[in-house]
Amino acid sequence: MRENGASMGVDQPEVPEHSAGRRVSCDGERGTVRYVGLVPPTAGLWLGVEWDNPERGKHDGSHGGVRYFTCRHPEGGSFVRPAKVSSGVDYLTAVRQVYEFETETVLNEDISIASKKLKWIRLKGRGFENLQSALLGGCEVNGPGADGEIRETTPYVQWLDMSASLLSSWDDVSSITRQLDELETLQLGNNRLRLPCDVSAHCQAFCSLKVLVLNGCDLTWPQILQCAPMWPQLEDLSLEKNDITELQRPEAALQSLKSLNVSCNPLEQRSVLSLAALPRLEHLNLSETGLSDIRFGDAAPGSHTAMFPSLTKLNVKDNNITEWCVVDELGKLPSLTHFLCSGNQLVSSDGNPKTVNQLLVAKLEKLAFLNNCEVHHKERRGAELDYIKMFGEEWLKAGGGSQPSTQFIAQHPRYLRLIDKYGAPEEGELRKPEPFALKNQLLKITFVFPDDADRKPIEKKVLASMVVQKVKGLLYRLLKVPAADLKLSYTSPTKLGTEFEIDSDLKTLQFYSIQDGDQVLVRWS
Repeated sequence: MRENGASMGVDQPEVPEHSAGRRVSCDGERGTVRYVGLVPPTAGLWLGVEWDNPERGKHDGSHGGVRYFTCRHPEGGSFVRPAKVSSGVDYLTAVRQVYEFETETVLNEDISIASKKLKWIRLKGRGFENLQSALLGGCEVNGPGADGEIRETTPYVQWLDMSASLLSSWDDVSSITRQLDELETLQLGNNRLRLPCDVSAHCQAFCSLKVLVLNGCDLTWPQILQCAPMWPQLEDLSLEKNDITELQRPEAALQSLKSLNVSCNPLEQRSVLSLAALPRLEHLNLSETGLSDIRFGDAAPGSHTAMFPSLTKLNVKDNNITEWCVVDELGKLPSLTHFLCSGNQLVSSDGNPKTVNQLLVAKLEKLAFLNNCEVHHKERRGAELDYIKMFGEEWLKAGGGSQPSTQFIAQHPRYLRLIDKYGAPEEGELRKPEPFALKNQLLKITFVFPDDADRKPIEKKVLASMVVQKVKGLLYRLLKVPAADLKLSYTSPTKLGTEFEIDSDLKTLQFYSIQDGDQVLVRWS
């Protein structure tokens, strides 16, 4: 067996038995050592590695009918020689590698290599003790180094980035952070950290921590809750692209949290309400989680829910929300002022995206920013007046000024308050509903992939009023290719041999005269 260019019979360095569980890198890929030992019939020592990126692997930890270790992915592991991997460097070595160039302007260029120690001493005395941000992402930090030296060398670090490191456990992390008394922000994205045996032993290591980034760390929500007591002062937690599905109620944990990002996780949407147990939560990011519905059963239509009392900013971009009743439910949030919802399939009766925005503003009473655009007083007034006119006939048929039906109030919970604000609409100013048949607005489009011969065409029905940006969002969910990398064009049976470029994300399919039965060609770099 030969892997990574290793040959049989080559002398290999001694690797202690406790290397199992340590983190290593090889050719830009990181993984965890799961096995250290012989792999007959070859000679010499091998490391069995489970790679973070399963595409780097070759098998599941078995060879020749013998299982040496296990992997979560059936092809996530491989055997490599110890000489082929890097085990990283300690924190202080990484700091020197990143920051010691700053002394070049004060040091003689002719200084010999032998004086490198002097260079380090001058640097330490000149600047490291004043370092407030240590940006060591990708530097393969594996531990603290000499005991107590971090506290002496970089005592004032407040922002520490150790993302994509070779730290193996939370014990490794805390051995560094416990020496940084002023640390407030810690970035640990794209790591694989073993959970601590005794969480309480690490609380002092994170006593000042307010911001924690754990994106892409393969964590579950129960694991987050298990670790949460270590972060007693945490206010901002980012958990993008993990393995979070069902959310459990955070009992006596994360109670100081003000901002939570769980985007790009396949959430069980009914469990989202568990997060209402975070009383100080102001910002919640639920984008790309598959969300299609949310219900606050404790509040009647038009009333405020007791859940999420502090929530001011909600991000539900690129989800599966299609029903306006979901927006009405979100209108029950008592403090919601910032709302991001692009990339969903909310449509108005006239098929106009601008009308969709008007409806959102009219339905969400306190909205100050919609998709990061400020809602000015004039816009709100126009949206609310148009809303009154738009559904005035329904209101009259449902009972009008006497007492509208329960069904009407459930569908338009703000309507009566808007009438109180502006007065009832007169029959002459009611806006007649424009004829709109959904089937006449839907286009059957075939997406084809000319640069990927093995990928089958995908047929979809989409609205002619859909902007190209949303089409790319749909393709991202189908292909997992970033929308920014997608390049679109189209062909039509009526104009054979001609390919038309789709060059603006903000235009609609209708703008490009795309018709039912056309093909959209999808390419990416």
